[in-house]
Amino acid sequence: MSSSELPKIISVDDHLVEPAHLFEQWLPAKFRYGAPRVERRMISMDTDLFGYEEDPDGMPSDVWVFGKSVYVPRRAVVVLKDVETSAELRDKEPVTFDEMDPACYDPKARMQAMDEQGVEASLGFPSFPRFCGQAFSEETENDRELGVALIRAYNDWQVEEWAGDSGGRLVPVPVVPLWDARLAAEEVRRNASRGVHAVAFSEVVGHLGYPDIHGGNWDPFFAACEETETVVCMHIGSSSLLMPLPPRAPLLLLPVMQFANSYASMADFVFSGVLDRFPRLKLAYSEGQAGWIPYAMERMDHAYAHHTWALGEEKLKEKPSTYVRRNMWGCIFADKHAIASAEHIGVDNLMFEVDFPHSDGPYPHTRSHLADQFAGVDPAVTYRIVRGNAIRLFQLPFDQDLDADGRPLELG
Repeated sequence: MSSSELPKIISVDDHLVEPAHLFEQWLPAKFRYGAPRVERRMISMDTDLFGYEEDPDGMPSDVWVFGKSVYVPRRAVVVLKDVETSAELRDKEPVTFDEMDPACYDPKARMQAMDEQGVEASLGFPSFPRFCGQAFSEETENDRELGVALIRAYNDWQVEEWAGDSGGRLVPVPVVPLWDARLAAEEVRRNASRGVHAVAFSEVVGHLGYPDIHGGNWDPFFAACEETETVVCMHIGSSSLLMPLPPRAPLLLLPVMQFANSYASMADFVFSGVLDRFPRLKLAYSEGQAGWIPYAMERMDHAYAHHTWALGEEKLKEKPSTYVRRNMWGCIFADKHAIASAEHIGVDNLMFEVDFPHSDGPYPHTRSHLADQFAGVDPAVTYRIVRGNAIRLFQLPFDQDLDADGRPLELG
């Protein structure tokens, strides 16, 4: 299948670069005392991708400052304007808004970039407050009224400004208070009432110091998601903790091993009992890839059959693999193994992502990369993974364009 014959992409994982005016415009004046802000600072080049250290002889960057949290945008996670984009040029150098391509932070420019890459719609995860907005919960421990106000303002910006005039092409992924499951449920319902069917959540929320998914603490949140058909989107790294690397291992091992977080989360949900209590709950593993899922299902089924005693008193109602196929979706962008195993995983359980503007994704060669990933694949399978499954799961306002046999009409 050539690039021109491929369906337009519904990217289920991209990233927002929050504009400096966000809280000036969307946070009520009474809470401005605690608002995150953008400051120009000189950043040391001796820090790693996630580090922060000022140096008068360093490089300038427009950083988000929020309590003890400082977020430094770097070349590896943004696209620069008027600069060739390639893996070799995407490194840890800090950048300013002046250097960024406006598609990083401006919705109209983003949609133009999407048009150029054959992307019809895009889900946007946070950047400065981290992937499930955990900074809002961490930095307002002593002022929860401020925390709620910041989360609501952030989500209002996503829904009304970022996505507002996009005709459904820019899809919000709101964040929730992580310190209170009932408040989180209220925010899910508030956003669902205005047509939002996605929410960002931590892959392993217990790592963040909040109650884990065992014991029923999060049941009000899960109930709200099930009731409103809101997809719980868990981006790798949203637990603020990745698998520990071997001593002296290069940082390159992080993107190599990052799927381990998704595997840990998947197994935790399967054996937690959550999916027995909420059988219609939908979980999406963003940027986790999925080629490992067939083995994960096999291993969980085997372990449950041979070590049932280790689960404790409460047993599962179904085989572990049943929950994966019924409740979970894998999100891929470079995973031919997942595509080859689509029938085993579930053709309807895979979706495609671009990861714009991060360096791990295929931009700016999205169409040729897509053609390579799906070379020789049945067009109906391609359509479902690249587009159709996401339209259905997130209830997006785009036609499915399928015939009675599930084949894409636009491809004949």
